[in-house]
Amino acid sequence: MSTVLLDENLLHDLAHELTGNEVHTVRQMHWNGRKNGELLRLAAPIFDVLVTADHSLEHE
Repeated sequence: MSTVLLDENLLHDLAHELTGNEVHTVRQMHWNGRKNGELLRLAAPIFDVLVTADHSLEHE
């Protein structure tokens, strides 16, 4: 089982498709509006996977 964070640019319904994993959303974590770098720093110690549709994230 992986801990998964869904970025705020994704539909939260996607969480239902990731059964077998512990899934949280950026909104649930109260991290809405955070810049990519800050979001990565917050998520790294807690989550195994960050799912996003943000194409600029690869440059962070």
